[in-house]
Amino acid sequence: MAVFELPFNVVDASDHECDRESCEIVQQLPTALKEAALDYSFLLRYLHTLPIAEIGLPIYHEELEKSDGDEEVPNFIYKANSGEIFFHVYPDPEGIRDWLIAIEPSVEHPKFPQIMSDIEEGLIEYTNELESAIGDQQLAATLRWTLAHIFKQPVEMSLDDIQALPKGFLGEIIEEEEEDAALPEGDSEAESEQNGSTAVAVAEKTEKKSDKSESKSSLFAPIAKIFGGGSKMNIDIAKKYGLNDDDIEGIKYSMVREKVGMGVLQPLINDHHIEDISCSGVGQIFIEHKVFSSMKCSFGYQTHQELDEHVLRMSERIKKPVTFRQPVVDASLPDGSRINIVYGQDVSLRGTNYTIRKFSEEAISIIQLCKWKSLSWEMAAYLSITIEDGMNMFVSGETASGKTTLMNALCTFIEPNAKIVSIEDTAEVNVPHKNWIKEVTRKPKPGETDSGVGMFDLLRAALRQRPEFIIIGEIRGEEGLIAFQAMQTGHPVMATFHAASVQKLIQRLVGDPILVPKNYVDNLNLAVIQVAVRLPDGKMGRRAIAINEIVNYDSAADAFSFVEVFQWDPVTDTFEFTGFNNSYLLEQVIAPARGYPPARRRQIYSLVKRRARILEKLAASGLEEYQEVYQTIAKAIKDGVF
Repeated sequence: MAVFELPFNVVDASDHECDRESCEIVQQLPTALKEAALDYSFLLRYLHTLPIAEIGLPIYHEELEKSDGDEEVPNFIYKANSGEIFFHVYPDPEGIRDWLIAIEPSVEHPKFPQIMSDIEEGLIEYTNELESAIGDQQLAATLRWTLAHIFKQPVEMSLDDIQALPKGFLGEIIEEEEEDAALPEGDSEAESEQNGSTAVAVAEKTEKKSDKSESKSSLFAPIAKIFGGGSKMNIDIAKKYGLNDDDIEGIKYSMVREKVGMGVLQPLINDHHIEDISCSGVGQIFIEHKVFSSMKCSFGYQTHQELDEHVLRMSERIKKPVTFRQPVVDASLPDGSRINIVYGQDVSLRGTNYTIRKFSEEAISIIQLCKWKSLSWEMAAYLSITIEDGMNMFVSGETASGKTTLMNALCTFIEPNAKIVSIEDTAEVNVPHKNWIKEVTRKPKPGETDSGVGMFDLLRAALRQRPEFIIIGEIRGEEGLIAFQAMQTGHPVMATFHAASVQKLIQRLVGDPILVPKNYVDNLNLAVIQVAVRLPDGKMGRRAIAINEIVNYDSAADAFSFVEVFQWDPVTDTFEFTGFNNSYLLEQVIAPARGYPPARRRQIYSLVKRRARILEKLAASGLEEYQEVYQTIAKAIKDGVF
C-alpha cells in the first residue's frame, strides 16, 4: 500500500533519541496530547515528524464532537474508538477534501522482508495452536500469544485476550503479579482493573497438545501444507536484526492486522466516525466522515497489480473470492460492514474498485435520530402507534440516505414478545428482540445452478414460520409481490425501498420487475421518505422529509390516493404535522381498532402528543443507547404506560 505525499514537509526524525524529560517537542505538547504521546510511543514518533513551526501543534481529542466539523482549518489528532490507533485530520491547501492520516504502530527496517520471512517460518511451529482458533477474536488472541513466544518475550496479555483463547489452550496461568512492576508504569492496581485489563504472565504451554478442533482457521492451514511442519526456532529474531521494543510491537500489530483484519484498511474500519470507505481504482482512498464529511486518506494504491492483489486477499478473507468470471461481489465484513467489489479492468476502466459501507456495532436509537433532527418527536410517536397496530411500512429513499438506520430504530416499537423474521441479501437489519429469526440469501456457487437461496425463497419460507412481523432488508424484485401477499394474509411487513418519493415508489412497485398488481398496492399503509438533504446552514444531513399514508387505488381513474401526514420544511429545518385532524390511518383504521367511538376518533391525536412528550422526557433523562431505549420502551408497553 503506497503512502502518498502529505500536505506538509515531513521532518526526518530517524536519528532523534527522545529524552522525555528534556525533549523540546514533548515539553511543548498540551497536557492531554502529552499524556497520550507518552503512553503510545508510535504517536510520539509521529509528532516528531511534524513541522510544528510550520503547521502548529495539533489539537488532541480523546473523542470528537460534532462541532469540530465546523472548524475551517482543522488540525486535530483523535483516538479511534477501537484499537490503539490515532488519526490526524489536516486541511487540504486546495480546500477540496481534508486529509485523514492514520497513526499506527509501525516499524521501518532495511531488512523488513527478511524479518517477516523469519516470523512466518516461526509460525509453522505453532500451526496446531493457530488452527485450533475459532473465529477472529480467538485467532487474534492466539496469534498475539504465538508472536510473544517467537520473540522470546514474557507473554503479557489482557484478560479479554486470555478469555478469548480456545478452552484448554493454556497449560497453566501464573497468578496475577502482585508487585506494582507487573502493571503499566504509573498505574495502580485499581486503575488497571478500571481499564478492564490486567497484565499477566502466562506459563509455557504444556507439552501435551490439545486435540485439533474440527472447525479450523483457514488462514493458517495452507502453511502446514506448504512447509509440512517445522522445528523449534533457535534464533533470536530481535537480537539478529537489532529490533527494539517499539519495533517488535509494530511488527506484532502489523501481523495481527494482516492475518486477522483487513490489512491497511483496518484502522478505518476500527473508527466509528467513518461511514464509507471508497476506492475508485488506482490512487488514494476516500472516506465519508461523520464529523468532517468527505476526506482523502494518506494512503492508496500506486499500481493496478497492487490494488488487485489486496482486493483478492480481502475477498478471500471474507470467503467471497472475486474472479474474472465472477467480478462483482456483495458481502459483509467480520464487523458487519457491507462491501461491494468490482474486480478487473475489463468491467471497470479505472481498475478494480470497492466501497465499504460501515454500520455501527450497536444500532442508532430513535431518540438519537430525533435529537439529530432526522425526524421529530411527533413523527416518532406517530410511527410507534402505526407499528404497534400492525401497519405495513416501507422506508424509502436513495442510496446512503439512512433508510436501514431508521428502520432499525423503528424496530424498538415492535411488541416486545413478537416473533420477527428478517430477510436480507447482506446482513444489515438489527433487531433488539429475543425471538428473532435472521435469514440471509445465498448465491449459487460458480458452476452450479441449484445451490442458491434467494429473497423470494426465504420470504416464502417465512410465511410458514408464523412470524408476527416480517422485515425485509430491501425489496428489489419478485420478492415484492410475495411481500404484498404476506400483507394480505395479515402479516405486518416493514422493508426498505429505493425511491425518492411516494409517486416513484408506486411506479417501481407496479412496474417491471416487481409487478405488484395495482389493486394490491393499498395493502402498503405507510411510505416514509428518507433523503440526504442540504440543510439551511449549507451542511448535508439526513431527514425523513415526508410520511405518506396510502389510502386506495381508484381503478376507474387509474390513480392512487395518499395523504401526506408529515412534511419537512427545508427553509427552517422543521417538520409540520400536516395530517393533524386529517389522518386516514389514525381516524379510519387505528382509532376504530382501539375502540374509539366515531364521535371521539380525533382523540387519537392526543395519544400522539402524549407519546411524543414521553420520548422527549426519556431523551432529557439521558437515555440514548439503543438497547436501553428498547428495554425502557418495552417495559412501558408491557405496563401499558406508552
